[in-house]
Amino acid sequence: MYEYEISAKDAAEILSEGKARLIDVREPWEFQVASIPGSTLMPMGDIPSRAHQELDPDERLLILCHHGARSLSVTHWLRQQGFDAAQSVAGGIDAWSYDVDPGVPRY
Repeated sequence: MYEYEISAKDAAEILSEGKARLIDVREPWEFQVASIPGSTLMPMGDIPSRAHQELDPDERLLILCHHGARSLSVTHWLRQQGFDAAQSVAGGIDAWSYDVDPGVPRY
């Protein structure tokens, strides 16, 4: 079983190996300001209506928000729904910008 949180650096490595899918749960305006190539925008409020239609419960899902609070909440919900491989990116896109890719704008 995966931990509930994963560091931005570890998430980047797993994504570069094609071993996970990055789900961005921020709002569309936030996604326009800063996003990670290849991520799927699925705002937190849309998760309950979209998760079972668009996400695979057997796939490793890395959940991203601004600082990590929303993504952790979504990760807990997904785990309760049977998405056992969902993990929150600790520190969110802010940590990603700081630790992985300084080209991603901070806001």
